[in-house]
Amino acid sequence: MGALKLIINGAKGRMGQALIHCAEADPDLIVSAALDHGDDLAAALSGCDAVIDFTHAEVTLGVAEACAKAGKALVIGTTGHSDAVRTRITELSKVIPIVFAPNFSVGVNTLFWLTRKAAEILGPDFDLEVVEMHHRLKKDSPSGTARRLVEILAEVRGLSYDSDVRHGREGMVGERTPTEIGLHAVRGGDVVGDHTVIYANVGERVELTHKASSRDTFAKGALRAAKWAHGRDPGLYDMQDVLGLTD
Repeated sequence: MGALKLIINGAKGRMGQALIHCAEADPDLIVSAALDHGDDLAAALSGCDAVIDFTHAEVTLGVAEACAKAGKALVIGTTGHSDAVRTRITELSKVIPIVFAPNFSVGVNTLFWLTRKAAEILGPDFDLEVVEMHHRLKKDSPSGTARRLVEILAEVRGLSYDSDVRHGREGMVGERTPTEIGLHAVRGGDVVGDHTVIYANVGERVELTHKASSRDTFAKGALRAAKWAHGRDPGLYDMQDVLGLTD
């Protein structure tokens, strides 16, 4: 079996550059095309085995549609999608394998797993808060990783992301309710990505933190996901599946 031929979509961005750098160091991978805004994705698809997309939320659906038409595996690292786009991606995953993850770092995906286990063990007496920090150029808020952390907490507690999550606090908001999950976004400098999950009770507090200092961690994970997805049955997968962390 030869090297996997990849299209990197969003090649001029910070993540795109990291993906190209890491792929060039991997003898099992070939970057068949490095594309960005204005390039013809459809024309390049015939020469690849899989596509990795790190672009913008408004671009992802068109990429997914093109990959489904061409029968190519797709890895989506872009975040900030609407519910409607998420629904359509789920529909397209019935045609091709799609790895759709908010974060491709092995460390962050371990944090996802630990977040669920800690919430199950500590129980409902602990208040739940998530704090994330990213560089000043990040456009979406909260980060896809922070949203996923809160979704995990909400799943364990039987809560709703839409109705039980409080994004920051200002003014006379009253006492903290037993069911709310706080979510706070900080922006500044060149921070690649910091995420902390806080479990706070009277007399004790547990904190789980992951800090990324290099985009290579995300790039290597996305490349690993592309290798894993190629040749797999159609379906919607995430990095937990790639790493074998699903129950």
